[in-house]
Amino acid sequence: MRKLDLLLIELQNNIAKQEIFNPEISASNVGWHIEHILLTIMRITGAMESSVPGNYKWCFKLPKVIVFTMNKIPRGRGKAPKVVVPNNYDEESLKKHMQECKLKVEQLYTLPSQHFFNHPYFGDLKLKQCIRFLEIHTKHHLKIVDDIIKSKSN
Repeated sequence: MRKLDLLLIELQNNIAKQEIFNPEISASNVGWHIEHILLTIMRITGAMESSVPGNYKWCFKLPKVIVFTMNKIPRGRGKAPKVVVPNNYDEESLKKHMQECKLKVEQLYTLPSQHFFNHPYFGDLKLKQCIRFLEIHTKHHLKIVDDIIKSKSN
């Protein structure tokens, strides 16, 4: 099974814990992180689908080199764009968005490799890099989710 699919299963397993919150770890609850991941995947896959491969522009971006080399996003360094900041969500809406997101991920893997997404910090990412970014980003937020949940079970 693909990494992103496995990460989505792990994410789905935490939906029932969406109300857990620990301000010492994150200003947001578990549900916020889940919804943020889902919104991010859905926005990026939509942008990838509608991209015009001829418009791709490579450029050097140090943050991209750091994140892709470390294979992780440092905590507290980035700010989510408004379009992927969750507003209203609950357990049912998270389950619905999860199903929609899984379909989008399936579609993502069928795109030609030249399609791309323009990341606000990393510049244009072709399909392979985009999938890798989604894995790194999802793992980043899953780690925060795990830390929040573990802090409340001790």
